[in-house]
Amino acid sequence: MISRDRDAAGRARSDRPRDRLGRPLPPGSVGVARIPDDLELDPQQTLTFAQQLLDDGLAFNAHEVLEAAWKNGAVAERMLWQGLAQYAVGLTHIQRGNAKGAGTLLRRARQRLEAYPANAQQHDVDRAGLIAHARELVDALDAGESIDERRLRTRLCVTPA
Repeated sequence: MISRDRDAAGRARSDRPRDRLGRPLPPGSVGVARIPDDLELDPQQTLTFAQQLLDDGLAFNAHEVLEAAWKNGAVAERMLWQGLAQYAVGLTHIQRGNAKGAGTLLRRARQRLEAYPANAQQHDVDRAGLIAHARELVDALDAGESIDERRLRTRLCVTPA
């Protein structure tokens, strides 16, 4: 049986460095800065940080920031944050060349964002734009198109975060 790193609560945690796409590197390698597991930011800080990471092509790290908001945020907003985190990990799968995984996560993200109440325009998140972008990417993946980094660029908020 393989021994895994665990945190104080017994949850699996890996201290291995990761590359810019979130893939584990060999122990002792130099990777990109990790997002702390206990990250707690207010919603606007979360969106600003995640947007910066997306702009830098670090969708996996953006996913981790958004996932922290999903897990630590208000219960009423969890579907929104979960949809945003799934959207970012869908972009990560495209970056990694995993079309099937990307399609699955982008469809889930779109469903969550569509199900989130339209009248609850939380934190200026561009739900409609993200839903449309997810649909466009899924259609391209389904058509077998190659998706370059420029097509992954998006804005999380209607106005710059």
